[in-house]
Amino acid sequence: MVSIDEKVHLEKFRQFIILNTCASYIPQAYLHDASVFPERDSSLGTIYVEAVSKIPLREMRDVRFVKAVDVLGVIYKSKSGNTDLKWRQIKGSFGRLTGQASPNSLVNLLEAGIIRRDFIKKKLEELSPKEVDEAG
Repeated sequence: MVSIDEKVHLEKFRQFIILNTCASYIPQAYLHDASVFPERDSSLGTIYVEAVSKIPLREMRDVRFVKAVDVLGVIYKSKSGNTDLKWRQIKGSFGRLTGQASPNSLVNLLEAGIIRRDFIKKKLEELSPKEVDEAG
């Protein structure tokens, strides 16, 4: 697993969560609405949005979609337990993303624009040969 500690816009983290969980079935209207977030129960890998106000919209498969206003924090834990990330508001829509990410989550963090390729290269260089084999 790779440690993450980045300043991130909330929308980029929302896109990451969608890529990691429900990209194949999220309704288009929800996909393009920055105030709509997926949530999931802890038994299936936690996705929890802490906000001043949340309105439940729709439940599909194992995901519940909510409309959130003034998001203060977001917790994401994958079903496998290999990814555990927390976004905490710093100011407005910007926050600090911290935690551990699996190789699969790294790909989606890259796709969402949260990390860059040079970040991944640097992290791979820091790993021992044994850790690289295990990661991949």
